[in-house]
Amino acid sequence: MATRALREVVGRRSAGAAGIGGSRRFSDSAAAAAAAAPAGAAERGDGGGGKAVNLFTAVNQALHIALDTDPRSYVFGEDVGFGGVFRCTTGLADRFGKQRVFNTPLCEQGIAGFAIGLAAMGNRAIAEIQFADYIFPAFDQIVNEAAKFRYRSGNEFNCGGLTIRSPYGAVGHGGHYHSQSPEAFFCHVPGLKVVIPRSPREAKGLLLASIRDPNPVIFFEPKWLYRLSVEEVPEGDYMLPLSQAEVIRKGSDITLIGWGAQLAVLEQACEDASKVGISCELIDLRTLIPWDKETVEASVSKTGKLLVSHEAPITGGFGAEIAASIAERCFQRLEAPVARVCGLDTPFPLVNEPFYMPTKNKILDAIKATVNY
Repeated sequence: MATRALREVVGRRSAGAAGIGGSRRFSDSAAAAAAAAPAGAAERGDGGGGKAVNLFTAVNQALHIALDTDPRSYVFGEDVGFGGVFRCTTGLADRFGKQRVFNTPLCEQGIAGFAIGLAAMGNRAIAEIQFADYIFPAFDQIVNEAAKFRYRSGNEFNCGGLTIRSPYGAVGHGGHYHSQSPEAFFCHVPGLKVVIPRSPREAKGLLLASIRDPNPVIFFEPKWLYRLSVEEVPEGDYMLPLSQAEVIRKGSDITLIGWGAQLAVLEQACEDASKVGISCELIDLRTLIPWDKETVEASVSKTGKLLVSHEAPITGGFGAEIAASIAERCFQRLEAPVARVCGLDTPFPLVNEPFYMPTKNKILDAIKATVNY
């Protein structure tokens, strides 16, 4: 099926290439995505009336809109034809046909390689890696091909229409092959963007912005929240800006930074901290690369203290990059060492998952220790 789709694309290569031409340059602004969006899509608007849906339904809505508004868009991956393991692609093949939504062989390297070629010919390639743990066989294609495509050709060619979706993080029973958080690997690679939503509304708006962004994007979806997280999501077409963090709770004593499912844990810790008189400012980074240093710096300049929390192991995690950058930018204003509450430096365990995870109580203890430093 993938081969047939590629032949179809090759047959109209000249027409498609005009849509993603060599004039595109790396951009971390929302303006580039807005230019690629169809008429009527709101860059930051509410997307019309909404209703309460869970996260996987919000992702499904975004994929429907992406395919409906751009005939150059394709969705493919392992088992996406019948809806996928988490049902994010339910109904897509029935509506848009098996030429645009199709299953691939169980070969992540092949999925990524095909996606790069499809995007390089002027299409929107939306590839699914079934679990983030499975993305490592595709690492060479993503890091050495997709990320460097534009640079090595002097911007004559690019694969900017590439988005790779993948569920990441803990799920409660996944063990060491279905629970990893590999975002830091890709944050190290120039030429890629890395985006992680915390909720259904964020997932839909950020996914549509990622698909329409003129750069390759790795989009990690917190599988823990696929059914657990429910909120009102606009039914229409809208985008949320990439590389723009959001302050979701104002505070004065300490700044907390996180992304994805960890935001819910951080919010609980903030609530408990407020009961003992500690005012926490909570920031969702949303886009890890390029990340919004200015928003974080402004917050830390006010509070004088910073705590970063993520599920991935602490050593080499993206929290270390945040800590180093803020130490450089806010050294004279920091009143305590930057705290990190993260996963342990072990393979992700199964029965011992509660001990591995950065829990509310671990974060609350770190908040108290940092504030009282």
